[in-house]
Amino acid sequence: MSSEQLHIKTPLLESHPLSKHAGFKVWLKLENTQPTSTFKIRGIGNLCQKVAKAGCKQIVCSSGGNAGLAAAYAGRRLGVPAIIIVPETTPQFTVERLREEGATVEVYGKVWDEANEKAMKLASQPDHVLVHPFDHPDIWEGHGTMIVEISEEIAKPDVVIASVGGGGLMCGVINGLWRVGWKDVPVIAMETKGCDSFNAAVQAGKLVTLPAITSIAKCLGSTTVCSKVLQYHTEGLHAIHSELVSDTHAVSACLKFTDDHRMLVEPACGASLAAIYSDVIPKLQKEGKLGEVHSAVVIVCGGNSVTMELLDQWRTQFGL
Repeated sequence: MSSEQLHIKTPLLESHPLSKHAGFKVWLKLENTQPTSTFKIRGIGNLCQKVAKAGCKQIVCSSGGNAGLAAAYAGRRLGVPAIIIVPETTPQFTVERLREEGATVEVYGKVWDEANEKAMKLASQPDHVLVHPFDHPDIWEGHGTMIVEISEEIAKPDVVIASVGGGGLMCGVINGLWRVGWKDVPVIAMETKGCDSFNAAVQAGKLVTLPAITSIAKCLGSTTVCSKVLQYHTEGLHAIHSELVSDTHAVSACLKFTDDHRMLVEPACGASLAAIYSDVIPKLQKEGKLGEVHSAVVIVCGGNSVTMELLDQWRTQFGL
């Protein structure tokens, strides 16, 4: 069993194109360059290493793709078999990628929540451990390492921008900010309309379950956000600004980013990039929610669930 960390230290790139557009320095934390092409291996890898050390004989994970791929990769590296339950919306190329990592894949349910119910039943068997895609302290601890890396390279930024699906990345970002003494750095939580369980919870002041996921950003597709990320907001523990963009803006950001940096990222990541490309920060400043910004960090969370073919389809679909 490998005792080495399963994630890599990713590049932190100063983006000339995005900085030019924004009028302030924009740093990109390129989590799309991880071995599994998303940030998920940080937290999932941390959790899997801990359960493997405790004697786990079977990893069970429910995922729309990215967390499952991280669990499958971790299982292969650690020598622990993995069963991945994915919803019907998962692209076939992602399913094949999971199998290439040696995982057993089962397609179940129309949305992630249904797949997760199946995973929980499987994980009730002896020596089986459920590796949740986003709702676990060890996952947040692992994700927080990206902020630690950022703090070792640049001075404290004025804002961090990250996407929200189930809330694991956001909890990890805040975990990391607190770890390095950057508690006063606000975070902009980006979602697409139709994958906006955090925004719905913020508006309601309590957890809300969406009736369906209607956005193409399926990797943000948790119908209910984790309670911890809402607690950070409702109890005023950390400044989080919840913002929404359309699928059109998310895909447009993916296309612009491809031109600007020659990298493919998925719409879930495009939501965060749209905070720069679609001028979300000036909007927050006009509303008096955000102060002067001289530097921002965007978490480029992933580029796994995307292909040139899909980008072309979305370009046509949204008239871009």
